[in-house]
Amino acid sequence: MKVWTKVKIQDKNPQVDLISKSFINYLYEFGPILDLCRKYQISPDDRRVLEQYTANRISGLLLLYLSNDIRRINDIANKYNVRSSTNLEIVPEIEGYVDR
Repeated sequence: MKVWTKVKIQDKNPQVDLISKSFINYLYEFGPILDLCRKYQISPDDRRVLEQYTANRISGLLLLYLSNDIRRINDIANKYNVRSSTNLEIVPEIEGYVDR
């Protein structure tokens, strides 16, 4: 019988840690999160909790990807494929250096 559970991985991967921290800055440092924190007076401690939660999730997904565990990635995608999502259209967005 399968049971859905949360597992904390004890083995550290410095590259995954670095990428996760970079992604957190990429996602939260500028844009609507910063505005929301100011608007709703979200404390720095609460923001750290949110960032830590997100970094942990990102690093878990990266580890699954690096281990080529497509089955578990699909399980997560299927479990969290919520029909009532407020995102009507996903538009992939990246930024970075480009050669001109």
